[in-house]
Amino acid sequence: MTDQETLLAYRLREAKETLSDVKTLLDSHGTTRTVINRSYYAIFYAVLALFIKEGTDIRSSKHAGVIGMFDKEFVHTGKVAVEYSRILHRLFDARQESDYKEFVQYTEEEARKFSIMAEAFIIEVERIVSSAD
Repeated sequence: MTDQETLLAYRLREAKETLSDVKTLLDSHGTTRTVINRSYYAIFYAVLALFIKEGTDIRSSKHAGVIGMFDKEFVHTGKVAVEYSRILHRLFDARQESDYKEFVQYTEEEARKFSIMAEAFIIEVERIVSSAD
């Protein structure tokens, strides 16, 4: 296994493990803030896996920059459907709000919807990565 393949497998595993953590949090009635945070990070790790698989040079250390590159390299080129960009942007915004703004509170139902979005996103990335072999 090459270093690239090892890193790709690591990022996909990281995405799936984080999504598993989200399900555990939901089952145990964890805070919505933590559910949203982990849902976002699950898809962020999946984006990084996609970059590795496609050989995309990550030119930003900021999340907004990575999201912009995802849109430019994958959505605008038609490699990924626009609905996945919407998911990524929505979860990024929700995470920013719940982590950094005062008095923002999402409901458990909203947090559950974000987890479903994250799962769909990861499934799509796995499909893309496996079909590129």
